[in-house]
Amino acid sequence: MLDMIISGGKVVTPMGAGKWDVGIQGKKIVVVAMHGAPLPEAGRVIDATGKIVVPGGVEPHIHAASNVQPGIPESVPGVPNAGPLEHSLGAIWGGTTTVVDFAPVPNEGDLAAGIHDYMSVWPGNAYTDYSTHCIYSSSNTPDAISRYGELVRAGFPSIKIFTTDTKPPEGRIPISLVAKMDMGRLSDLMTQIARHDGVLAVHGSDDEITMYNYLTARQRNRWDWHNAHLIHSNLAEEIAFRNVTRLAERTGVGMYFVHVTGHEGKDAIAEARSDGRPVYGEVLTLALSFECSRYKEEDGMKYHTFPSLKYEEDRLELWKGLMKDDLAFTATDSGFTTYLDKIAGRNMMDLRGGNIGIEIRMGVVYTDAVVKRGMSLERFVDVTSSNAAKMLGLYPQKGAIAVGSDADITIMDPSVRKALTMDDLHLRDYSPWEGWEIEGWPSTVMLRGKVMVEDGQLLGEPSDGQLVFRKIESSVLQRPAF
Repeated sequence: MLDMIISGGKVVTPMGAGKWDVGIQGKKIVVVAMHGAPLPEAGRVIDATGKIVVPGGVEPHIHAASNVQPGIPESVPGVPNAGPLEHSLGAIWGGTTTVVDFAPVPNEGDLAAGIHDYMSVWPGNAYTDYSTHCIYSSSNTPDAISRYGELVRAGFPSIKIFTTDTKPPEGRIPISLVAKMDMGRLSDLMTQIARHDGVLAVHGSDDEITMYNYLTARQRNRWDWHNAHLIHSNLAEEIAFRNVTRLAERTGVGMYFVHVTGHEGKDAIAEARSDGRPVYGEVLTLALSFECSRYKEEDGMKYHTFPSLKYEEDRLELWKGLMKDDLAFTATDSGFTTYLDKIAGRNMMDLRGGNIGIEIRMGVVYTDAVVKRGMSLERFVDVTSSNAAKMLGLYPQKGAIAVGSDADITIMDPSVRKALTMDDLHLRDYSPWEGWEIEGWPSTVMLRGKVMVEDGQLLGEPSDGQLVFRKIESSVLQRPAF
């Protein structure tokens, strides 16, 4: 006897989309059969007729643990910062069942233990499964870099680095994950990552150009928040992307650029991929939905994260890259505040990063990609779930509706057509997508066989999420695999 059958929906599997029935036993998918084929009895049958059944979303880029570490002040006194509980809550409501956070690599002691200590804020506060990238910076010693293999063996194979600091020295907070890595360390780190079958994630913006742009912005009366795109500029992204891809070519590392914002960055990725190099790109829903002219709205700070939005031509080119395969998957860079705190920063020093898009990602991408642009359902699953799972060593445990995979499933209801209001959402008190016209929205979300969200009701608990061990398939790291 099966625990559950999802019947009658259009199911997107690794073999394509079709009318399949999905059988679940315990935490796993155990049957994927043609609709109507004989199946064992089940304790429950979910009728998905007229709906689309996809793997639970995989969100590869959130900042949650860092917001609740000791010494981090509350953004608004009396309002707790958005940590794992809030991020995973938004994710599960929005159809995302696995998220990947960030944690800094210590220099001393057991490196993996240091990562686990940093992530100790997650157990008991997770509606989703979770893991973390490990961050190296110029503060790390050559010894800590040489010990990268310890992190791989502990199930943390992905590394994040920054090629710039997002703020000039006078604007940096003492406790921050955002700290650049110099090229010497980066070369050494790339060699170690390639040796151990890991992957490198890069926040790419040229530091010297970015810092000079800060200097000239202050001198030339461009210090208001709406000039962010002139500091974290197209040129800064292009130079960093091309320098890093050249270094990656020499070291043989598999890598991807996080939050690609400019068409020049997208082109640099496409050129590397055309040469057969394992270079991939991530794009934020924010950059697909908005462009930098929005900054000039009275509360235009709500559209910002680092690096900045670029121009309309860049937004359109990002869509072209996602509709093909120049860009591999979508993300959010989630790290949100209240509305008043978000709009408080009215100059380049005080401007807040992070955005509140983790809940809307699956629904908005479905609307804008599948409904409006004709993206196939298979590609929709690629860019919201499967490709990130493959990139980060979660696949096929995550990111697939297949026998043996975790029963992480999102049922999308394409009949939902409305303008989003805050009553539809569950995080804080604002959303840049308020008023966004959507066609299709998650109606049922399952995590490892447990129904977490159904028909507007939260049924899951914050104790349901678990840490996931990750190991990356070497094929992803040798050539463009998707």
